[in-house]
Amino acid sequence: MAPLSRRGFIKTGALAAALPLAVRATPARAAAAAPPAADLAWLEGAPSLMTGTTFGVPWPRGALRKDQAFALSGAGGALACQSWPIAYWPDGSLKWTAHALPAQAAMPERLQLRPGASRSASAHALMVSERADAIVVDTGVIECIIPRQGGDIIRSIRRGKRETARAGRLVALSDDRPDGSDGTTRQTAFDSQLTRVTLEQHGPVRSVVKVEGHHREAGGTGRSWLPFTVRLYFYAGAESVRIMHTFVFDGDEQKDFLRGLGLRFDVPLADVPHERHVRFGGESGGLWAEGVRNLTGLRRDPGEAVRKAQLAGLAVPPMTERVSRSLHLIPAWGDYSLSQMSADSFRIRKRTKAGHGWIDAAWGRRAPGLGYIGGTSGGVAFGLRDFWQRHPTQLDIRNAHTDAAQVTLWMWSPDAPAMDLRFYHDGMGMDTHAEELQGLDITYEDYEEGFGTPVGVARSSELTLWALDATPARERLVQMAAAVQTPPQLVPAPAHILGTRVFGNLWSLPDRSTPARARIEDRLDAHFDFYRNEVEQRRWYGFWDYGDVRHTYDADRHEWRYDVGGYAWANSELSPDLWLWYSFLRTGRADIFRMGEAMVRHTSEVDTYHLGRFAGLGTRHNVQHWGCSAKQVRISTAVYRRMYYYFTADERIGDVMREVLDADRRLDAVDPVRKIADQPPKGPYPVRASFGTDWASLVANWLTEWERSGSTRYRDRILTGMRDIAAMPHGFFNGDRMGYEPDSGRLHNMIGTGASASHLNAVFGAVEIFDELIALTGDRDFERAWLDYCELFNAPADEQRRRLGKPHGAGNALYLGHSRLTAYAAWKRKDPALARRAWKEFAGPDGRTPPFVPARVAGAAVLNPVTEVPSVTTNDTAQWGLAAIQNLALVGDALPPT
Repeated sequence: MAPLSRRGFIKTGALAAALPLAVRATPARAAAAAPPAADLAWLEGAPSLMTGTTFGVPWPRGALRKDQAFALSGAGGALACQSWPIAYWPDGSLKWTAHALPAQAAMPERLQLRPGASRSASAHALMVSERADAIVVDTGVIECIIPRQGGDIIRSIRRGKRETARAGRLVALSDDRPDGSDGTTRQTAFDSQLTRVTLEQHGPVRSVVKVEGHHREAGGTGRSWLPFTVRLYFYAGAESVRIMHTFVFDGDEQKDFLRGLGLRFDVPLADVPHERHVRFGGESGGLWAEGVRNLTGLRRDPGEAVRKAQLAGLAVPPMTERVSRSLHLIPAWGDYSLSQMSADSFRIRKRTKAGHGWIDAAWGRRAPGLGYIGGTSGGVAFGLRDFWQRHPTQLDIRNAHTDAAQVTLWMWSPDAPAMDLRFYHDGMGMDTHAEELQGLDITYEDYEEGFGTPVGVARSSELTLWALDATPARERLVQMAAAVQTPPQLVPAPAHILGTRVFGNLWSLPDRSTPARARIEDRLDAHFDFYRNEVEQRRWYGFWDYGDVRHTYDADRHEWRYDVGGYAWANSELSPDLWLWYSFLRTGRADIFRMGEAMVRHTSEVDTYHLGRFAGLGTRHNVQHWGCSAKQVRISTAVYRRMYYYFTADERIGDVMREVLDADRRLDAVDPVRKIADQPPKGPYPVRASFGTDWASLVANWLTEWERSGSTRYRDRILTGMRDIAAMPHGFFNGDRMGYEPDSGRLHNMIGTGASASHLNAVFGAVEIFDELIALTGDRDFERAWLDYCELFNAPADEQRRRLGKPHGAGNALYLGHSRLTAYAAWKRKDPALARRAWKEFAGPDGRTPPFVPARVAGAAVLNPVTEVPSVTTNDTAQWGLAAIQNLALVGDALPPT
């Protein structure tokens, strides 16, 4: 798809400034006469409970002007929808749009979005007023007051004339030493303190309020730390508010041991205790449901009608005088806790009030994270997503027997051991650079004193509050629990996404038309199914861990190398993130999307630094997510987040991608190649960088900002580097070690007329980003240089010698994975011989595809029976998957049929 001409660019107003030559000198692409409609479907089927949702839709280049309106329809006709742009093509036309649906009773299974007159009005009007002291949002069902200063995130939520919740604030507990020490632990409590409140979006269907602040020592004096960002999402007609909470750790891991982190609010209660009700969601659609003062099981039966009414959460009919006169002698249970301490066990307990003993009420495996407290006149349901997956978590209700209950959703349970974020070993005598390299050689751990710090890592959590006018039916609460765990998500059909080419040319729809194609498709499915099952089998869960996968398997122990240096957590090594997202693009599978979503949430927060000396950089694979001393842009790059962002328009991921825009300025102080042995001196430039692990990762950040905002600054930085690489004697074969100037974006050849290559340069998103760049800019010199690299990397040594003067030196490392580069050159150059060569390379250096055969291991060899693939590594899995997907798309016709 060629980009728009300079004349067309100027005519449409484009992205604010005249384009550089590489972009403006290419021919125009004619806009489609009839812009295509987008077919949409729910990931998990039409939701039974719809509290409002947001989704993204891509459009072909040049097809839609930036002020285009949209109409959404389903089987029952037009639907209310709010629309806004989230990305543009270089010609200024729409590339991605976001759309919001209001809360409503029922939704059709499939919908269609098309350009046209929009219907933005819903059954309820969403209204926002900005006052000097607060922002007030009215969904048409509930009213929420967000103060501009103080300690409360939410001052009040009202439904009609009744205040349903108030004083919503963040709370934290911190110990000054870890559990199990000398018994003199000092604990400090902290509350939220606001620093800025912003109305981020105001529309007829969806409005967003952003609250920023930090945690301050309770009482208003003393220390402030743990910066947070909270977004409150409101949808027209909703009786709920969705909350996205993010905190960043900025303490001293040797002294600060977080003991609890939560959201707390008060719930006014006016009903008599036997008409107050507590609910907790259970497994498989179950529900734990009791009254604050139970009327069942008494020695004196109040009557069947009374018992049934209380169990249903309804007003209780009159009781006999013998029962009613003794109600005060039936215990009223004021305090309740549901705690999930592991992925496999939760406990519900209760007590009458503080100062009295707890009584175990129920046990289970995995709670969905929903609770409720209220009565016949109303109450609050509350939920925490990924409740059991991100243990230890907890839901607390306190003082339910008084006129105001207190609810706390603990993202880290205070009943669990305190967070211990200290580095896991003492350095083991690695005091010199030579000793660090020796450690790297034996355990693959890139250790450097002081670098394995958690200062700057973050975690986001998703919560939902419902303000209700009565205790809901049990079935309704079960629906709420399901919506908390798996929020409804609309996505475009894979065929529509493919037709827009928003993510380039490197994927196609599944095709099993020949035995050979079917074998590849089946194995792609098998690889994903294996990893999805490994998450469960190996319990890759927990607050800091959920969303990541392990790096390499230990066949001797029948366990992943969770404790062996750089072989433990994968931290995006060799792009498992991209493998998941390209797999989703072509299949539309909900389970792939959800696994990719969890990985985005994890890697964008835990594996990336958000403040401090490493801000904007990510951490290479390690036993602890932040443990490796290799702090690199190849981990924090937006290439791993942007697909999820565009499908969801998620503001938090948008923030993260902007946080890394100037990460190149960290590379002088944190040299990305300082641990590679036998490196020559740094040279005259501030940064030495490779084209793949460094520059291409930066380009992904800049490209995403260019398409999101039209920024000419980041566009020009990309084009400068493209020009510099193309001008080098051997193009990308001079790009294994370049000088880089962050101020100008210039790249400099540091190896003269020589040529060299690294097996790592193409496997962190460079292939995918360069394909998009070539299509977007039409830069033929850059394209030629890249195609030369693609053609020669796996080429025979004689061919490399003939064209480069010598072999490039990377050998056959990642040979199978690099078959997709050969395929790309074959596709672009229309070379059948190269296409055939790509498929031979895909079979591996010895001509045989490595087997992938799961086997069962049981008995004394393992703690629990496991299904394993002894040779599995995430590196190989991700690269095989990407090569399979891209080779099928580019040179599928050259694949022998059998």
